[in-house]
Formats: sequence, C-alpha cells, structure tokens
Amino acid sequence: MDMTEQIIRLALFEDTCLGDVTTESIFLHPQEKTAIIVAKQDFILAGTDVAKKVFHTVDSSMVCKPHFNDSDIIKKDDVIFTITGDIRSLLTAERVALNFLQRLSGIATLTRKFVKALDNSKVRLVDTRKTTPGWRKIEKDAVRAGGGFNHRFALYDGILIKDNHITAAGSIAAAVSLVRARASHLMKVEVEVSDMAQVQQALDAQADVIMLDNMDIDEMTKAVALIGKRAVVEASGNVSLQTLNAIAGTGVDVISCGALTHHAVSVDLSMRI
Repeated sequence: MDMTEQIIRLALFEDTCLGDVTTESIFLHPQEKTAIIVAKQDFILAGTDVAKKVFHTVDSSMVCKPHFNDSDIIKKDDVIFTITGDIRSLLTAERVALNFLQRLSGIATLTRKFVKALDNSKVRLVDTRKTTPGWRKIEKDAVRAGGGFNHRFALYDGILIKDNHITAAGSIAAAVSLVRARASHLMKVEVEVSDMAQVQQALDAQADVIMLDNMDIDEMTKAVALIGKRAVVEASGNVSLQTLNAIAGTGVDVISCGALTHHAVSVDLSMRI
C-alpha cells in the first residue's frame, strides 16, 4: 500500500469507523444513482486521481468519470466529475473525496498565481517541506499541477545543512566536511546562510547550492554577486506575491516558498445527486 492509499484509508476511517448512521438509516437497500461534482468558483484543478481512489476504496464498483485533468483551468459551474454507483457508497465517500479535491486544488490555484506573477523565466519557483503531515506527496503533486517545481521530498533525498546543523557541528566547514565524508557523491550539498560571512564560508567549503535565508533585497544582491556562478543560489523566507519579483531581480536561480502549501485556501466544490 502506497502513502496515498494509506492517507485515503485513514481519512475514510476517521469519517466512517463506525459506519454512516444517516445514510444507513435512510437507505436499507442498494439504489444506483449518479452524482456530479460541480465547481462553485474558478480555480486550477488538482487531486483527480486521489478523488477517484476515494470512491473506488469505498466501493470498487463505482464508475468515476473525470471531465478534466489536473492543471486544467476550471470555471464556475463546470462539472468536474460524474460518479455512478450505490447511493450509500456515493454519500459515504462524498466528504472525503471533496476534502482532497478542495485542498489540493487550492494549492494548485495559489501556485498558479505565483507562477503567473513571477516575471522571470530563468528563476524556478519551488515548494518546501512545510506540508500537511501525511499529505506531502499529493500536496507536492498539486504544486506541479499549478506550474511550480518541487524542492527535496523529504530528509532522505537531498542534503540541506541548516542553521542548527551548523551550530551543532561547529561551523559550515565542519558540517560540509562531515556530509561529504559520508553521503553519496551523487548528492549535491546545499547550505543555508543568513549573512555575507556565511556566504563566504559556504563558498570556501565548495557548497553546490547556497540558500540565502531571510536576507533583504540589498544583501541578496550582494550575495549573488559574490557567489557568481560558483554555486546555485536559492532564496528562502518572506516570499509573497508582493516580494516575488524583487527577489527574482536579485539574480537568484531558485525561490523556495512555503506559502504554496501552508497558505493555500481550499476551493469551493459541491457534489449533487
């Protein structure tokens, strides 16, 4: 069972661990019905595969037909899904399926706003690990649906030496040296820095990627000039729609933005029998 299946089963257990008392009281026998999921606003779609899996997990005999794909622009009153099956299964799956679609589409929609606002095709907008626990894969999929890119998925697939690593190791040089002695040669080493002295230390340690954390625009500009082409430069911290292009204008290569996932607002959807 993959992680998406696990969170679907957990969400369904949370909602139906002792059954669906309302539906089971009204419908004592199977009745085939058709439901549609309708958009109540404009947004960017994400989570169609997850929603389908919710319906099929509740009842594998349900027929789910999506009318759009992830990344598509949805307009108010568009019919996104048509689902046919036992009324009891439809009603039991409804809220969980909508929760996934609404949340993931909200992330895709916010990401698309950032991507459209970024007036610099040379700068890559990426997400962070600031995701809902258990939802990381599907939330990062939603970022891609919105036109953004993914940073590392977890602690195991990318090296990022942060402030606490540096403090505990004693210095940037020591932390980088320890990492390079043990990590695969195929992994790049990224170091988080907060001032110009640390930028120089990261350069001296031959970091592959230097993250400028919470620097102001002037300091970022100076850091990019100092680094030159000796490392990939990432900007992080205080990234918003209002600051995005000023940050991009400093010459950084990558902008990481936690708001893509933790500031997204769920879109408005409805399922109708």
